[in-house]
Amino acid sequence: MTVKDNKITEIDALFPSNSEATRLLIGCSKDHYSASRIAHAVEDCDAHLLNLNVTCYGGADPDEADAFGGNELVIDIRVDRRNPAAVIRSLERYGYEVLGYDDKHLMDDDTIRDRYREFMHYLSI
Repeated sequence: MTVKDNKITEIDALFPSNSEATRLLIGCSKDHYSASRIAHAVEDCDAHLLNLNVTCYGGADPDEADAFGGNELVIDIRVDRRNPAAVIRSLERYGYEVLGYDDKHLMDDDTIRDRYREFMHYLSI
């Protein structure tokens, strides 16, 4: 288990599960961190910030700094969107690095195509 996996496991208790929300792990320097700026970036794409936790102060331990891409702060957020693509783009526009996200709600293109074909077949019956 890597340092990154261990940190994600440790903070699972901070976020009660919600089937309509997505968790994102973002990184930035201490100088760039602003909770209101992160909230603004999330709200720019018509989403709401449900949780925000600063989970890691990197830089002290070289292993942690390497595991999180050299970022000094790692922030774990939860937004009220099942598909985080728009939120990720908005955060990156604001200069935050998205380190990871919970992709359990995302379907691959093949699954979407299969479901579409099944639906169209159902409509033609």
